[in-house]
Amino acid sequence: MTGGDRRPRRGRYPVRLRRGPVSWERQRPTWREARPGIIAEALQRALARPSGNWYVIGAARDITARRPFGRTVAGVEVVAWRDAAGRLVAGPGACPHLGAPLKDSPVRCGTLVCHWHGLALDGAPLANWNPFPAYDDGVLAWVRLDRIGGEVPLERPVVPARPRPAGAVEAVCTAVGVCEPDDVIANRLDPWHGAWFHPYSFVDLTVLTTPDGGATEDCDGFTVDVSFKVAGRVVVPVRAVFRAPGPRTVVMHITEGEGRGSVVETHATPLGPDERGRPRTAVVEAVVAASDRPGFAAVRAMAPVLRPLMRAAAGRLWRDDLAYAERRWELRSSGRFPG
Repeated sequence: MTGGDRRPRRGRYPVRLRRGPVSWERQRPTWREARPGIIAEALQRALARPSGNWYVIGAARDITARRPFGRTVAGVEVVAWRDAAGRLVAGPGACPHLGAPLKDSPVRCGTLVCHWHGLALDGAPLANWNPFPAYDDGVLAWVRLDRIGGEVPLERPVVPARPRPAGAVEAVCTAVGVCEPDDVIANRLDPWHGAWFHPYSFVDLTVLTTPDGGATEDCDGFTVDVSFKVAGRVVVPVRAVFRAPGPRTVVMHITEGEGRGSVVETHATPLGPDERGRPRTAVVEAVVAASDRPGFAAVRAMAPVLRPLMRAAAGRLWRDDLAYAERRWELRSSGRFPG
């Protein structure tokens, strides 16, 4: 355990004026606290938790009845779309007739029609095409690949607790890097790098508690006090807890301060090798923001405008964090990783 308890308090206004700011190079170093063993042990416990063979493929709102959605998961082509009732359907991305890419085919009245020879798929098994179990949690779309995952299947994915949809604004950002899911999860299980590596977003970061090795993710998290930087000395201080409920997911819950109850979910989905044989991983991050302030109703009304801004902010962070993850994979793959 490090640091002290300076629990963030909510005031009349959501922002604060930062007191006694220090320049980036004068902030307290965190490298002694960020012990590689703590990160490695937290990662190993996350990898041991079940996923039920479920993989996040993207934002639920990106999969519509107008056109199919394509994603490769661990080298398996997956196509997804909405059937006539609006339900999520997913299955192999190659047409069983002659292998046409179904992601490039049109959807008509909930039926995916192959653009090579017209084979029509409504989501039921047909001509050696068998659907994959799929799940829409309201924010993200999941697919279950039992042959790839190799675990005992779960009927549904392990979806973290979130704010009520009617009282929240959600946005999903996707980024792709040359690394493995473990490298992405290790990045998120290193909260100490935040104010050093992302000074444009985070300041005054203190890790209050580290995982205690508990068997469940509820007692196996990092507690962090941090301020989100708005502009200049204007910040939003919060307390957040990072936990890993599964081998490819890390969740940040804001537990104190402005936006209490808000969630940031980071999901790492293996895609398959690139043209040089290097692994690629998609980071699908869902931000579900909530507030009990009366004015938040007006914020929700602006959700279509806010979502691109939220995605842009997450994308900027992940440009840096994927560089971290890619560097970690490069060192691991060459036997040079010091952790």
